[in-house]
Amino acid sequence: MRIEPKDIIENSEVRLTKEEVLRDYSFAYQSRQASLLGRREVLTGKAKFGIFGDGKELPQIALAKFFRDGDIRSGYYRDQTFAFTTGMATIGQFFSQLYSDPDPANDPHSAGRQMNSHFATRLIQEDGSWEDMTRQKITTADASPTASQMPRMTGLVQASRLFRTLDELKAFPRLSNNGNEVVFGTIGNASCAEGLFWETINAIGVIQGPFVMSIWDDEYGISVPNEFQITKSSLAEMLRGFQRTTHERGYDIYSVRAWDYEALIDTYRIATENARINHIPAIVHVTEVTQPQGHSTSGSHERYKSPERLQWEKDHDCILKLREYILEKGFATEAEIDEIEKEDRRIVRKIKNDAWQAFQEPIKKDVSHLLELIAELASAASGEIKEELTKITATLKKQLEPSRRDIMMYSQKAIIAARTLNHPALKKLATWRKNRYKEWTETYGDFLYSQTPLSPTLIGSVPPVYTEKSEVKSGFEILNQAFEHIFAQNPLVIAFGEDVGQLGDVNQGFAGLQEKFGPMRIMDTGIREATIAGQAIGLAMRGFRPIAEIQYLDYFIYALQILSDDMATLHYRTKGGQRSPAIIRTRGHRLEGIWHAGSPLGMLVNALRGVHIAVPRDMTRAAAFYHTFLEGDDPAIIIEVLNGYRLKEKVPENLSEIRITPGVPEILKEGKDITVVTYGACCRIALQAAEQLAETGIDIEVIDVQTLLPFDTPHTILQSLKKTNRIIFFDEDVPGGSSAYMMREVLEKQGGYFHLDSEPKTLSAKPHRPAYGDDGDYFSKPQVEDVFQLAYNIMNEADPLTYPAFF
Repeated sequence: MRIEPKDIIENSEVRLTKEEVLRDYSFAYQSRQASLLGRREVLTGKAKFGIFGDGKELPQIALAKFFRDGDIRSGYYRDQTFAFTTGMATIGQFFSQLYSDPDPANDPHSAGRQMNSHFATRLIQEDGSWEDMTRQKITTADASPTASQMPRMTGLVQASRLFRTLDELKAFPRLSNNGNEVVFGTIGNASCAEGLFWETINAIGVIQGPFVMSIWDDEYGISVPNEFQITKSSLAEMLRGFQRTTHERGYDIYSVRAWDYEALIDTYRIATENARINHIPAIVHVTEVTQPQGHSTSGSHERYKSPERLQWEKDHDCILKLREYILEKGFATEAEIDEIEKEDRRIVRKIKNDAWQAFQEPIKKDVSHLLELIAELASAASGEIKEELTKITATLKKQLEPSRRDIMMYSQKAIIAARTLNHPALKKLATWRKNRYKEWTETYGDFLYSQTPLSPTLIGSVPPVYTEKSEVKSGFEILNQAFEHIFAQNPLVIAFGEDVGQLGDVNQGFAGLQEKFGPMRIMDTGIREATIAGQAIGLAMRGFRPIAEIQYLDYFIYALQILSDDMATLHYRTKGGQRSPAIIRTRGHRLEGIWHAGSPLGMLVNALRGVHIAVPRDMTRAAAFYHTFLEGDDPAIIIEVLNGYRLKEKVPENLSEIRITPGVPEILKEGKDITVVTYGACCRIALQAAEQLAETGIDIEVIDVQTLLPFDTPHTILQSLKKTNRIIFFDEDVPGGSSAYMMREVLEKQGGYFHLDSEPKTLSAKPHRPAYGDDGDYFSKPQVEDVFQLAYNIMNEADPLTYPAFF
């Protein structure tokens, strides 16, 4: 069955009852009251910042009418009415989030970690398994950066297409109902100027799937009107090239006014049914949207909108228009509507007050206990100490709306004031403060990584087994063999990227596998790194195990924002409620030239906390990491050594079974003089340098860290340093990059500084990008000779008679 778009005004099928219309009015009015009260809470200091969905109530109510169990939203922070109407969030949760309540019972979406209107359905059970996604309405976790909700839509949409197309996926009924799930995207007009919007619209236009994209167009981006943001000042004109025809794939594109109640309902009915049944994507451009309170609590739109524009917005407010519609249809009288509004104001005000009380109650209990501890301390004091404690008590009591920060501040002031007092009450207070600090640090900091039994860190290592009969193959052949087994065993594994499909990737790791497993499981994409990353995020959020290829490590910069702001923070910002266990595959390190020889591991380590970063030295170890991370439930990046695909390796007899526990280094060569810490392609260089150093009597120990995140959890490097008392951190990142990161991990966090007899050293690449050619590489990146020279000089400092200073 195919539903074709039609003239939705002349052929409207809207049939609305009085009860439904009045219920919609109440939904809209309550949401508006939440916005008005929310702004007031910010301006009075109870909340720090607010951004609200006023003016968008009516289109979101219309959209919500066609949102079914199993459907998925990926939107932005103006969608509160949609969340309330669908039941994905309550007004109470909205206010709890506004107050940053860390109790997940009050704010199940982010546990106080995100500002208001950042919604997220809890999808993960305590044992790490998925909830039944077909029996609930789902909102993927909102993120604040403009247009960052877009790239994941690519994978969310593709998942529905895969569930409908691939028969082997029928074995996962809790993940999908035959691919009938529609993905609903929302965005504001100003964010449509972002490249992420256009890249995603293009990618989904190629994929084709059940997708309804809503653009709330209020003609401004804070103070900047559309004429300075959009060519021709019109999104509709710009999007016209994406319009589907009878001969060309594309989108069904609709335009509808934000205050036209019946047209909104009919538009979303047609768009959603066509997307659900025919897997044809749609864009709904909602125009004439108003912003009654302006952009946010940080400013006033009266500063940049003309009086005429402000009056037009009042006249075209969607709630006012719905009221006029109700009166015109005779569904209610003015007095009856007034009564509805009066009751709704009472309801929302009570919800707000209850949320504030629930937020403050545990804090005030802790304040009371702190006052008791200080009083006990003051009773044992005298003179200036007692006087200072009395002042602290008086100041703390004046805090009508105290915070946990206040508790930390005033408890420390009390400890400092009484620091010379020799009394058990001082230790009692200090212990209480220490315990509270530890508890609250965890409250606001846990769930960066998985805390389920499926955590990759709990997967034991299985080393490779070799025999005399073990074959010797090129690195890419070992990977290819490992991938073939992975895809045969798990139908949820999907691979994609530039040149991954037909070609089998530029280094042949997937060679021949598209022919075996089909183009839906191993596929090519365009050159679009941000949405390749987003595709992986969205697929993984729907239960798939994607392997997404960013062709070269240097290209991570294109995708870094979405990997950092979405994938790396997802588990944390939902307090374990959502996850995206995607694997991002790439290659890098030793190729020559500015654009293909980068090794920006320091940048990745700092930007991607929340993701495992594996740096295997060869393809056997890379295969082991794929097995590990596909078994676990955290996202990961695997960086293969670019010049290792043609190098020969023995094929383990247990290739399909090998695993490496993240965070566990491997000692490649034992030694007694200097510990050399490195990874990836640098392991081979360090081992070559070790052979040369041995000829001069210097015995270095070479350690491959294997992963940078997590890093050396058993403190293998520290144990080595206790033996050698000298250390070099060696990599090919820029100075101060990952070598500096490793140095801090060992010397500061592990306490390695205590065991040093010589100054610790880092050996890295030069600060510039590597120049092209052999000589450019030699003088840009560390070589065998550099390792030799640095180690030799360290030993020369220790014993200049044995090791003369040649360098």
